Amino acid sequence: MLVLAIIAAAFSLLGIYDLLQTEHAVRRNYPIIGNLRWLFEAIRPEIRQYLIEGDNEEAPFSRAQRSLVYARAKNEGSELAFGTLLDVYGEGYEFMAHSTRPAPLADPATFRIAVGGAACTKPYSASIFNISAMSFGSLSANAILALNKGAKLGGFAHDTGEGSISRYHREHGGDLTWELGSGYFGCRTADGNFDPVAFREKASAEQVKMVEIKLSQGAKPGHGGILPGAKVTEEIAAARGVPVGEDCISPARHRAFSTPLEMMEFITQLRTLSGGKPVGFKLCLGHPWEFMGIVKAMRETSVRPDFIVVDGAEGGTGASPLEFSNHIGVPLREGLLFVHNTLVGAGLRDEIRIGAAGKVVSAFDIAALLALGADWTNAGRGFMFALGCIQSLTCNTNTCPTGVATQDPTRQRALMVEDKAERVASFHRNTLRALAEMIAAAGLEHPSQIRPHHLVRRVGDSEVRLFSQLHTFLEPGELLDGKSGRDFYSHAWELARPDSFALPTAQSYRKFAAS
Repeated sequence: MLVLAIIAAAFSLLGIYDLLQTEHAVRRNYPIIGNLRWLFEAIRPEIRQYLIEGDNEEAPFSRAQRSLVYARAKNEGSELAFGTLLDVYGEGYEFMAHSTRPAPLADPATFRIAVGGAACTKPYSASIFNISAMSFGSLSANAILALNKGAKLGGFAHDTGEGSISRYHREHGGDLTWELGSGYFGCRTADGNFDPVAFREKASAEQVKMVEIKLSQGAKPGHGGILPGAKVTEEIAAARGVPVGEDCISPARHRAFSTPLEMMEFITQLRTLSGGKPVGFKLCLGHPWEFMGIVKAMRETSVRPDFIVVDGAEGGTGASPLEFSNHIGVPLREGLLFVHNTLVGAGLRDEIRIGAAGKVVSAFDIAALLALGADWTNAGRGFMFALGCIQSLTCNTNTCPTGVATQDPTRQRALMVEDKAERVASFHRNTLRALAEMIAAAGLEHPSQIRPHHLVRRVGDSEVRLFSQLHTFLEPGELLDGKSGRDFYSHAWELARPDSFALPTAQSYRKFAAS
């Protein structure tokens, strides 16, 4: 009876409070039961994910995609019983054409690409499938430990993200791509400028295989970032080279260079300071003439980045402003194709490798990007799923239920490093094994042989087209003679300036827009 009395009193107090509060009209009109609205709102994502969402409904990754990663990470079979669940007659359906004479099955261990141009004295043999940029701070210490140990076990690269190289990146010795953002974390002066001495010290480490300048990222291109001071712990401060407890700011643009020509000088400086390691840059494509200006600067200075990573607007492992996630930046395939075509048209494609990142979870995802011009692919959220991420969509709340995207020590202790490292390595291995089977069926012996005519997309109820028919592909050197018949590319090339990222004149822009 006492318990019932306490419960009744609690509900009575809640009802009185609901009647007197002035913030929520529903609770004033429907005391007590009105609170159910907020309860259902709170558990709506879980209810939708587990009970309502269709297997192939992407939000942002479908249950089928997540299940595929979980199965491969745990070395479980990913076979599909009773046929595909996809609508093969629906517009947008894609497939790879197979050969009547399949090739022998290739060894996935050979699926690597050499990164490093003529000016690079320490080229890197990179896997065609690597871990995309995710910083310590955005991810937990245990997540970083597991990812890097998985990379070590599987022989592939782990991008540090712009949060620099933490002690958790170093512990297991997995290959690192050091991402250098506009905050120059890990190699910055007290006033936030680039510190060449600190950079040389860290970049010379054997574990650092490549250096990547981040111009922009798919999640929020053209937008800086702030890690609130409350989240800047001693460990994060030590990794980034910032004061403990103070807001950690990533500016929207770099201070070390302000023009494409200056950017080429910075690339040369980083390559020299790193001892000749591959240096490149990452961007989510924006104004086409700006990237073409960078390419013109390459030609004018004879400086070549060793690689370019194209990040799609659909990417993003953390939280971003809604408008940036939904409406800023070029999606990966269009951005990748533009970067590939520009380098081909400028006669530079053979000298520069291209990586691609954005919603890569399956062997077919990799094949599609290689067909459009990529040399290798990166995945962020795919490897998060391998760590145990359940897509709870709480990355920005510090309450990640699986310990992946949180700095809460209690939550992240649930992520067991040894077990998850094995899963990271297994996901990588089994995905490349599936790719080996796909390309063998297509009559190919290596992923580098995948071309646009190997992939097909349905464009209507009764029509399919090869990728080579759907997309524009420039000829080598086509942009250089000024006679290119591709109006979009030729007009953008005309606008591009190696000495400035500035907007073109209004008259020139109108000509481009009309194309």
